Amino acid sequence: MGDWLLALPLLWMTLAIFAAAYLVAAGVYLVVVGLAVNGRARVFKAFSPEMLTPLGVIFGLLVGFVALQTWNDFDKAKVAVDTEASALRVVLVLDQSLPEEQRIRLHTLINRHIDEAVNREWPAMAQHLLTLASPPTALVEALQYTVSLKPQDESQRMAQQEIMAALNRALDARRQRIATGVGPVQWAAILLLGLCMLIAIAIVHSGNRRTCAIAVTLFATSIALSALLIAAYSRPFTGAISVGAELFTTLPVPRQQSI
Repeated sequence: MGDWLLALPLLWMTLAIFAAAYLVAAGVYLVVVGLAVNGRARVFKAFSPEMLTPLGVIFGLLVGFVALQTWNDFDKAKVAVDTEASALRVVLVLDQSLPEEQRIRLHTLINRHIDEAVNREWPAMAQHLLTLASPPTALVEALQYTVSLKPQDESQRMAQQEIMAALNRALDARRQRIATGVGPVQWAAILLLGLCMLIAIAIVHSGNRRTCAIAVTLFATSIALSALLIAAYSRPFTGAISVGAELFTTLPVPRQQSI
């Protein structure tokens, strides 16, 4: 499924998907009805309607599995963003026990990570271009810096341990929000199987043009609805239904310390 389509507003995405489905259905109808003459008509009539049942079951299972994965990925992306923002907020609360110089350094690194996430990672995730091969340098530096600290008392020691745990949670949550999305092979399987179903339905009903047109239109509508439900959620950071970076931009980090 093209990135341009997934980035459309929901209304335009709906119109584009339904228009494409009906256009393909019309093409299938015209081709099958046009071929259903003379000897080919007898061949089409010999096509068993019972074939529609296994094809329909396979199509339904495929759509169900992909839709379930899509919605689970979307929920995981929301939870991951929430967890990462919450972990960063914990760091900003706990670093109050540290000396001012160390606190400023941590604020600077956290602020840099937020700017990177909002301005670079979110657009890359929207286009499905960000991978785990791109490390969060500011977050890693913050963890390394926290490990290197020399606590002066018990409160600082406890704060250091909690900050390291929070930074590790943030790193893990970032990995979770990157690894989401429906792959091109899954889209190809759904669309090709849907096309096979349209052709099979048109062949079975090719003896009656009106019945054929109604059956093909109804199934094209089902394909369009299934594709819309999956497409709207298939990229958690793309389109009208997406996970935004608001939780990051509202974190109370002093902006004058950014680098």
